[in-house]
Amino acid sequence: MKNVLVLVSLGLAVWFLAEIGLKDSLAADIPQTFTTNEGKTLKLVWSDEFDGVGLPNPQKWGYEYGFVRNRESQFYTREREKNVYQKNGVLTIESFKEHFEENGQTAEITSGSITTEGKAAWTYGRIEVSAKLPKGRGAWPAIWMLGTNIREIGWPKCGEIDIMEYVGFNPTQIHATVHAGDAGKHTHTSKGSFIRIPEVEDRFAVYAVEWTKDKMDFFVDDELYFTFKRGDRNIEPWPFDKPHYLILNTAIGGAWGGAKGIDEAIFPCRFEIDYVRVYQ
Repeated sequence: MKNVLVLVSLGLAVWFLAEIGLKDSLAADIPQTFTTNEGKTLKLVWSDEFDGVGLPNPQKWGYEYGFVRNRESQFYTREREKNVYQKNGVLTIESFKEHFEENGQTAEITSGSITTEGKAAWTYGRIEVSAKLPKGRGAWPAIWMLGTNIREIGWPKCGEIDIMEYVGFNPTQIHATVHAGDAGKHTHTSKGSFIRIPEVEDRFAVYAVEWTKDKMDFFVDDELYFTFKRGDRNIEPWPFDKPHYLILNTAIGGAWGGAKGIDEAIFPCRFEIDYVRVYQ
C-alpha cells in the first residue's frame, strides 16, 4: 500500500511540475515587449490568450445584450456558451439562425459581443488581436474601441476606433476607421481606409492599432495601411486622449453588413480570436 501511495505521490508531483513547466512555456511564448513602427519599445500590460474552457474570463470580459444598433438582425446574448466560448486556446463568437426568446424579446438570429467596458480601458499603446474572420454575405465582424465616457457625452463625441471591420459581401477587404464629433457641423465625422488581404476567412491574421498622442497607425500582419493624424478632421472635443475600451463582436445584417442581404448558408457563422494583447 505504501508503494502505491509513493507512486501516486510521485505521479502527482510529475504532473504538477509538467503543468508548471507548460504554463511557464506558454508565458514565455507571449512577447513581453513590442517595438512599434516608430521604433519605440512598449511593454505588455494586458492580454487574454483564451486558454480556458467555456465562457471567457468574467474578470476581463462583459457582454453587450439584445438588439443594440445599426438595424442589425442579431440578438446579442449574455453569458450563453453557445454564442461565445473558448476552447483549445481560441475564443469563438458563433452566430446562429435560430428562434430565441428572452426577457420578453424575440429573435431569429443570435450572436455574441464581448467588451472590456468597466473592466479594462487604455489610452495610447498598441492593441493587437489575432483573428480568423467569418465568411459569407451578411456577416459583419469587428474589433473596435469606444471612449469610456460614452454614457456621459454620447456617441460620436466619445470617439470610436475601428481596428478591423469586415463585411462578408466584400471578401478580403479589411477596413479601419476613426469616428468622432465634428466641431463645425456639431455632428459626426470620420476617416478610414482599407486594404485587401487574401484568405482572412481561412487563417489567423493580426489586426492592430498603434495609438499615440497625435496619431493612430493601423496594421494587418504588421503592414501599415492607414494613418489618422490629429488635424485630419475638425474634431471637438478631441476624444483620443482619453481611455477607450475594447469590443469584439459579430453583427449579422444591419446598415452595412446587410447592404446586400443575408445568405442563410453562412450559419453557423464563426469569428475566431486567438489572442488579444495590449502594449504600452
